[in-house]
Amino acid sequence: MENVLAILLAGGAGERLYPLTRDRAKPAVCFGGNYRIIDITLSNCINSGLRRQLILTQYKALSLNRHIRLGWNILSNELGEFIEIIPPTKRVSDDWYRGTADAIYQNLHTIVQEGPEHVLVLAADHIYKMNYAPMLEQHRRSGADITVATILEKPEETQRFGVAELESDGRFVGFEEKPKVPRRRSPYNPDYVSASMGIYVFNTATLVRMLRDDALDETSSHDFGKNIIPKAIHESKVYSFNFVDENQKEALYWRDVGTLDAYYEANMDLVSVSPVFNMYDRHWPIRTRQEQHPPAKFVFAQEGGPHEGRRMGVALDSIVSPGCIVSGGRVTNSVLSPNVRINSYSEVDSSILFWNVVVGRRSRIRRAIIDRDVEIPENTEIGFNHDLDRSRGYIVTENGITVVPSPVQTLEGAEELGYRAE
Repeated sequence: MENVLAILLAGGAGERLYPLTRDRAKPAVCFGGNYRIIDITLSNCINSGLRRQLILTQYKALSLNRHIRLGWNILSNELGEFIEIIPPTKRVSDDWYRGTADAIYQNLHTIVQEGPEHVLVLAADHIYKMNYAPMLEQHRRSGADITVATILEKPEETQRFGVAELESDGRFVGFEEKPKVPRRRSPYNPDYVSASMGIYVFNTATLVRMLRDDALDETSSHDFGKNIIPKAIHESKVYSFNFVDENQKEALYWRDVGTLDAYYEANMDLVSVSPVFNMYDRHWPIRTRQEQHPPAKFVFAQEGGPHEGRRMGVALDSIVSPGCIVSGGRVTNSVLSPNVRINSYSEVDSSILFWNVVVGRRSRIRRAIIDRDVEIPENTEIGFNHDLDRSRGYIVTENGITVVPSPVQTLEGAEELGYRAE
């Protein structure tokens, strides 16, 4: 893995996760209470032995940049190891990144300077566990120019994926983008098809050549899935690597949490008795920025009278992060990020609360996502009346999840803190 450069694509706007991406990049959205989405891919890289990583950012990257700077400064510069953030610099054109392929094309000078034998291209916003070393080993052994990681999916699910047409040895002979009826089943299992995971290994010379050709094509969308891979099938040796899941569960786990409902369901899986995605696996640890917080605390154990109600601080089937205080409230089937406070007689059920959320006394929250720094007033109900939720400016998804955005940071608010324009 010493001669491999990993490039994490973290520049997507994440419109379908709005309002969680109103003020932050999609890979910086929290996951599982303590983590950010990008932590999953970064952990895969570290656990796989990769020590040179570039993160390409674009939209609203401040939160992401800060998280990487404070939480992932773990490698040795003296040994040539790094995790480096590269924003758009318009080095080769006046355009921002026009697609996944164009993002890497605009940074070819950095790749050439590093001089890797192979380049591993990764999305920074997927949830899965994967050791990339066997994929690199197969890539070298097969003599491939490009290797694409694929996962077995049911044929009826293919309208969400790019589907590979493979020979018996795994070589690509075709590629369909979100077909209604796939043309060919997978050679790894004839009951399934092989769907692209958006994970690519390139010989560096092949990558440079194809990106330069693509940049000159005015009809191209400059995207790996739509343009680079379909064209490469006819020009180069493109092979599939069948996904090997380090999650060590019966079902393969790979999620694109690109919508609010998908994001909610992935988090809710974590609080189940036996979650599909195992964050407690010491064999494949998930790393993140660990801030200094006191331990979580649960206070009050009062049954109360007939008019007072039950005042008992409890959390059941939930993830409770450091710094949280459940003060006489009840939390069930929920994910609490650091520094959340649940006050007396409140109930939080099947919800995700981001950092620093405060739930006022006697409030009720159900099937909701509450963004950071929100203070819920006393006697508030969220998730019980969707028309009322919408009237407050909240988002309600197709599946009935209420999303409460964080407070808007305005110039007037900055002036109140003493920061005035000259």
